[in-house]
Amino acid sequence: MPIRVLVVEDSPIALAILKKILSSSPDIEIVGTARSGMEGLELIPEACPDVICTDFFMPHMNGLEFTSQVMLRYPRPILVVSASVQEEEDTHRIFQLLEAGAVDILPKPKAGLDSDNIRLKQALINKIKVLSGVKVFKKKHGKSQPHSAFNRHNRIASSIKLSSRPKILAVGSSTGGPLALQKVLASLPPDFPLPVVCVQHISLGFLQGLIDWLSESCHLPIQIAPAGERPKPGNIYFPPERQHLEIDRQGRFVHSKLPPVDGHRPSVTTSFKSIAGFYGRRTIGVLLTGMGRDGADGMKTITDVGGLTIAQDEATSIVFGMPKEAIALGAAQHVLPIQAIGPTVLNVVQQFVLGPQ
Repeated sequence: MPIRVLVVEDSPIALAILKKILSSSPDIEIVGTARSGMEGLELIPEACPDVICTDFFMPHMNGLEFTSQVMLRYPRPILVVSASVQEEEDTHRIFQLLEAGAVDILPKPKAGLDSDNIRLKQALINKIKVLSGVKVFKKKHGKSQPHSAFNRHNRIASSIKLSSRPKILAVGSSTGGPLALQKVLASLPPDFPLPVVCVQHISLGFLQGLIDWLSESCHLPIQIAPAGERPKPGNIYFPPERQHLEIDRQGRFVHSKLPPVDGHRPSVTTSFKSIAGFYGRRTIGVLLTGMGRDGADGMKTITDVGGLTIAQDEATSIVFGMPKEAIALGAAQHVLPIQAIGPTVLNVVQQFVLGPQ
């Protein structure tokens, strides 16, 4: 059966472009269109979409309120398709939609045949196919984590021991990654003693918005890794857009435009392998939710050199592809719920604050 898609978009031109792109795939059926979030909300019970595409700026009910209402009343995978990601002052608003429950984001395609636009059109179809198979988590406003779960996560964290003092934390993620990253990074205190290198698959134009949004909840400074500099403790680094991020033999950041690995540039595996090559067993590698297999081979390299590896579990992953591939390779030493990953990393690092060097 084709994937049923509801498109919520107030611009007639943008709506026509989206309908043309989605209709070009025999695997997708547009079951409804709406000009506002309010209209879209009314259509959901009748249209029964598998996936919803929504813009951010719309009359009567914007994308943020619409997403919040959908997740409360009719939980569905939501893809944000918006031109506002290209306006710097609006990028943080797009990531608020992810906080509200949207699964992924994509720039709005334009009419034309340039290579970037053709790539964007194919990305839209691919994302719809991916999202049709993901689970969503109904939002429960005002409810905190049960005390029993908190204690269980603490027990998990305190049970993992290391023989060597860690020197770097490397994190990889893809679909569903921004929220997972937020949970992990926000749990690190201002005096966290390791550099953190993150590789998140994200569409062109979204990276600075992601950094700005994460900065609101994180205690550590976040930046694009400067080429030629060494990673500094207590700093979080991301690769530049469309470039791999590696560590050279002198321990300095290197940007690379070598071909994509596992379909991605930047690639999690590329960064993981490079980091493991320099830091060896003093590497902590974390692989979070995401589609595909990028990161699995890189995590195996970290395991093989004696580092610590943690994969997000299936129950808390939006898409279990990347962690699943790492587990299948025997690359993940520990498989943990997202709530336990930050405390576990912190506990492992704190073992060495007054311990062996």
